[in-house]
Amino acid sequence: MELRAGVRAGTVATKRLQMHVLGSGVPDGVPVVFIHGNLATARFYEDVLAAVPDGYRFVAPDMRGFGATERLPIDATRGVRDWSDDVRALVEALGLADPVHLVGWSTGGAAAACYAIDHGAASLTLIDPVSPYGFGGCHRDGTPCFDDWAGTGAGGANPEFTERLSAGDRSTDSPFSPRNVLNTSYWSASHREPPEREDVLLDELLATVVGDGGYPGTVAPSTNWPGFAPGELGILNALSGRYLNWTGIVDVDPKPPILWTQGTADVVIADGSGWEMGTLGQQGMIPGWPGDDVYPPQPMVTQIGDVLDRYSAAGGRVVTERFVGAGHCPAIDAPEAWRHTFFAFLASVR
Repeated sequence: MELRAGVRAGTVATKRLQMHVLGSGVPDGVPVVFIHGNLATARFYEDVLAAVPDGYRFVAPDMRGFGATERLPIDATRGVRDWSDDVRALVEALGLADPVHLVGWSTGGAAAACYAIDHGAASLTLIDPVSPYGFGGCHRDGTPCFDDWAGTGAGGANPEFTERLSAGDRSTDSPFSPRNVLNTSYWSASHREPPEREDVLLDELLATVVGDGGYPGTVAPSTNWPGFAPGELGILNALSGRYLNWTGIVDVDPKPPILWTQGTADVVIADGSGWEMGTLGQQGMIPGWPGDDVYPPQPMVTQIGDVLDRYSAAGGRVVTERFVGAGHCPAIDAPEAWRHTFFAFLASVR
């Protein structure tokens, strides 16, 4: 399936790696950089890129470990700063005017926040972002359930899904077939992409680098429940609160305006995410769960709200929009409403 009208593709050599990049708009337009999520590529933003308003330049790279970008390992001990530093190198290679507007979905939301902390931003749009305290293994205030952040990182990946991902499985044979995961986790249960479009996005998911340096990453043993801790390589370890924390956004000066959009039917980033060990333990899916006092389900959305409330109290502007019934990516399953909200926000901060 060809790219949408107005969307172009190319490869950009940066000082860190070769990046496959989609773009739209005018070369001298206001720059907006889009960072996709885990198990995805820039093409998940394609419909947004195709609708670029006049006067803007939209840029969306495939991030390290995904798509057609150069296959280099992810150093998880840096959190998602391999990603944010890769974006910075892309901004410099393209000669984009600082500061840029940033959009980050899920893992990309955490990367966009880290970019803003390190390099500043004109604005920050967060689409169902990973919690400021990382994914899993902590209490509401970010305190880890165990000192080694047991239960977070690559050990939480479903082995059947990883095997099917590595094999390029396009079937619907199992709940853990990538196609079924796409349709049950990326958007709401009531939404389906047109068949050709679903196949395109499945192709993009299957372009994930599978292994120690990509998805899911390396696993470290732990004497704490459920028996594993984050290793030092790979995307899932990069999302562990052992290495990832973007609460520093509260202290950024100057403070970029922030738009936080969240699907109310998101099952990935949620208070009680079905992908997180505390929730799975509480549901009896993982034996030996030590209980709510020790290892509660992570209140991810509440944590995002808590940190952005602190940002607002410190003088930052925060716009929050809930998309009722939308899933993990309202830009896909509530596209017109999401674009209306996003474009209005961009116009307000231009």
